[in-house]
Amino acid sequence: MSLPKNIDGSMDHLIKDDDPLHPANYICALCRDFYTLGWVSGTGGGLSIKEEDHIFIAPSGVEKERMDPFDIFVMDYTTREYLRRPPFYKPSACTPLFLAAFDKGADCCIHTHSQWAVLVTLLVERDNLGSGKAITDTCFEIEKIEQIKGIPKGRDKEGMLGFFDRLKVPIIPNTADEEDLTQSLETAMEQYPDTYAVLVLRHGVYVWGDSVEKAKTQAESLDYIFRLAVEMRRLELPWVDRADSR
Repeated sequence: MSLPKNIDGSMDHLIKDDDPLHPANYICALCRDFYTLGWVSGTGGGLSIKEEDHIFIAPSGVEKERMDPFDIFVMDYTTREYLRRPPFYKPSACTPLFLAAFDKGADCCIHTHSQWAVLVTLLVERDNLGSGKAITDTCFEIEKIEQIKGIPKGRDKEGMLGFFDRLKVPIIPNTADEEDLTQSLETAMEQYPDTYAVLVLRHGVYVWGDSVEKAKTQAESLDYIFRLAVEMRRLELPWVDRADSR
């Protein structure tokens, strides 16, 4: 029996490289790190890297900490066609959301199921229940926290946010199927053009960056901030000065 198109091994050269920073190797190394942080437990979460016209994508339904470069999908960015499909695995359901980030100029997109990200969305949701607002009418906001300096000011803007700046991360409602989040994610990107992340209610967060390193450090900074925000709420400390209407 012949193998389906693109899984006969003829395109394996796309994922074979001794360089640890080659996307196929880098995705596997990062996913192992993210597993130790609880970001991709139980096959959850995802990661994709764009290098020139090739998009490297972690598969769906695989234990992320045990991935091998041969498990990686490779897509042509222009045609949106798979150049390489690993046998036995399904394409990531996150793929259309990764593409939305790449269409905005990103070179890496990370999706985590961080508990701190989920808890922050639950806290904002609870706040909204008291005010009658929909989750899409508000966002997570925090200010005067040093780690905010790890987040860029916005696309085409120089530098990072400062201590006195207010970080805003939009929140979108969850859906039964991951790919159905795409339109809401794209809408949030338009409403918050400076954001490098979108929270998904009761689900997790998508973070992207102009490079793999930037996406990684931004995801780490945001997770630190989300955890701090949960602890601040526990201590009844405000995230922002509500007297400041910005």
